[in-house]
Amino acid sequence: MKILVTGGAGYIGSVTTQELLNQGHEVTVLDHLKEGHPEAVDKRADFIQGDIADATLLKKTFSKKSFDAVMHFAASCLVPESVSNPSLYYQNNVTAGLCLLEAMRENQIPKIIFSSSCAIYGNPEKMPITEETHRSPTHPYGETKWAFENILKWYSQAYGLKAVSLRYFNAAGATEKLGEVHDPETHLIPNVLKAALGHLPHVEIYGNDYPTPDGTCVRDYIHILDIAQAHILTLKLEQTTAFNLGNGHGYSVKEVIQTTERVCRIKIPTKISPRRWGDPPSLIANSQKIEKELGWRPRYPALEGIITSAWKWLQNHPEGYSTKTQKTEAH
Repeated sequence: MKILVTGGAGYIGSVTTQELLNQGHEVTVLDHLKEGHPEAVDKRADFIQGDIADATLLKKTFSKKSFDAVMHFAASCLVPESVSNPSLYYQNNVTAGLCLLEAMRENQIPKIIFSSSCAIYGNPEKMPITEETHRSPTHPYGETKWAFENILKWYSQAYGLKAVSLRYFNAAGATEKLGEVHDPETHLIPNVLKAALGHLPHVEIYGNDYPTPDGTCVRDYIHILDIAQAHILTLKLEQTTAFNLGNGHGYSVKEVIQTTERVCRIKIPTKISPRRWGDPPSLIANSQKIEKELGWRPRYPALEGIITSAWKWLQNHPEGYSTKTQKTEAH
């Protein structure tokens, strides 16, 4: 199939591009490179540097090639930044997304696979979280993801667009060539590994008084290769739907640090800091729907294996990619 990948120079978009190509698909990557990394774009893919908010560029892109589907990763994704600058998030995650949808509609592109987030659920009372759990985002990032899912629902009803929303829990891990690089880095596992490498003086633990077994936040970590595989499986779908992507098991911040210490064989210093805005105590996925409908199951569910893959990549790329990153990433 011919696939357009928006945000394909970012963390998850680049890995999905690599896996699409490995499975014989023809891929075009569209990324403005303000946050993504040109080194992360597989050389087998066609590459277009540009913004999905550029209607002229989109028209030109869709006129040159008849795509079978779009995989849409391009977005801003830092929760604290979304609270301090919601305008940026509504522009990048909603308004720009609408430009993409209009270009798809005008060129009769039949399908979109959307990079959504468990952030749409907010702070749910019951675990694990199913696709039917009440959606109540607690910050603009989650709100914009949920807003775009609703837009997709109505576009599907009105225009026949097939739209699949994949609600990731905590993406983590690396492949041999591709890893996680943000500036600033807000995700736990890469920061714990940076501390192990000596690039950070300590790991910030944002709150140790949550209602969890050890007082720190609990999250469901999923390997990026499993996320990429889910995207590829959804290409066969001919209906509009949504799926959770997680392992169904949660690990606390302290457990992640302890596991990293075993993997790296290094004692990692920590510092207790105040809670961050919008951090729920626990987020754990129920992913039975995608397993039942598409046969998807995580191939790399073990936290130690996820951390090991990221550690190997960081050791080989201690400075990340050579190009400077900014504040957001294509996800």
